[in-house]
Amino acid sequence: MASELEVECIGWTRRHQHIGGGDGGVPLRTHSISMPYIDDELQNRWFDFAGDAIINTNRHIRLTSNRQSQQGYLWSRLPLTASNFEIEFEFKVGGQAGHLYGDGFAMWLTKDRLSPGPVFGSKDNFNGLGIFFDTYDNERAHRHTFPYISAMLGDGFKSYDNDKDGRTTEFAGCAANFRSKSFPTKAKLTYYKNNYIQLDVMWRDEDEWDQCFKTSDITLPDNIYLGFTAHTGEVTDNHDIIGITTKTLVPKAKEVPASPKYEKSKSSSGGGFFSFLFKLVAAAALVGVLFVAYRMYDNNNRMKNF
Repeated sequence: MASELEVECIGWTRRHQHIGGGDGGVPLRTHSISMPYIDDELQNRWFDFAGDAIINTNRHIRLTSNRQSQQGYLWSRLPLTASNFEIEFEFKVGGQAGHLYGDGFAMWLTKDRLSPGPVFGSKDNFNGLGIFFDTYDNERAHRHTFPYISAMLGDGFKSYDNDKDGRTTEFAGCAANFRSKSFPTKAKLTYYKNNYIQLDVMWRDEDEWDQCFKTSDITLPDNIYLGFTAHTGEVTDNHDIIGITTKTLVPKAKEVPASPKYEKSKSSSGGGFFSFLFKLVAAAALVGVLFVAYRMYDNNNRMKNF
C-alpha cells in the first residue's frame, strides 16, 4: 500500500486532532486515526489506504481529489468486535465554486474490506452497513433535496441501485447540506446491539448536532471492518476524512419504542364517541321517563275533573 500511496508532507507535525470526547466509553486505537495519519515508514498501524487516496499529514486524508474517474479508500486492518460502540468522524466535502459536483462518499461497517466497486468506490452486494453521503441526484424524482444521507443494511445479496440513489433499499435517511461549509462537519454513529442504531450529523452550525435517524430494528453482523470510500465520475469533488474516533460503550437498558401518536389519538377519539353516545341514550331515556310521567299526571287530572 505504501508504494502506491501519495503523501503530502506539508509542515510535518505530531499535532493530533481530537474529535471525540463525551463521557463514558473506552477509546479504540485500532479504529481511530488522526493527524499526521502515518508513521515514518509512510504507513499506519491500524488502517490501510489505497486507490487515489492522498495523505496530507497536516490536514486530511483525501479519498478523491476534484478530478474525474477517481476512487479512494480507507479501511481498518482489524475487525470491530465490540457489541456497543460510537464512531465519530470529521469530514469535508467540497470543490470549485459553481461547478457540477459529485458523487459523494460512504462509511462502511461490513464483513469485507478493500473491495473496489461501483457503490461510492466499494463493492456491491455487501454484507453489513453502508451509510452514503450522497451529493448528486441521479434519479431526479426524489421528494427530498441533495446532499442526502441514506443508510442500507446489506445481506451479501441485496444490490444498491445507483440509478435510484439507493431509494429502494434505504432503511433510514435525511437531507443534510454538509457540502462546502466554513466550519467542521462531523457525523457520529452510535450502535447498541439489540437496542438501536443512531446517526447524528453536524452540518447546520459548529457544535450543533442534528439527529439524522434512530432505528431500533437493525442488527449488524459480528466482526465488521470500518471503512470510508469515495468515487468521482464525470462530476467531481474533494472528499476528505479529517479524523476518526471510535470508542466502546457500556450496554444500556433496551429502549421501548413509543406507541405511535395515531394510536393514542384513535383510542381517545373512540372513547369520546362512546361517551357521547352513552350520554345521548341517557338523555333520551330521561326525556322518555319525564314524558310518561307527564302523561300519567295529565290523565289523573282529567279523571278527577270528569
